[in-house]
Amino acid sequence: MGNMGIWQLLIVAVIVILLFGTKKLRGLGGDLGGAIKGFKKAVSEDTEKADSTKTAESLDDKAATTSAKTAASEKEKA
Repeated sequence: MGNMGIWQLLIVAVIVILLFGTKKLRGLGGDLGGAIKGFKKAVSEDTEKADSTKTAESLDDKAATTSAKTAASEKEKA
């Protein structure tokens, strides 16, 4: 009952094309493609932003560690 064969899919496709027309389906496909492209762009920008934040935090941690080591070595010398 839930299994659709190739012939049933072709019949449904023909009915959809007859109801909506090829121009409307092309426009719908273009809109869907644009939405997917925008979503991917937003996800990649968010990922890049998170990576740059992690890098900045890592650099801050390294700088703090280095300055602490420098201060400790100066105290030992004095």
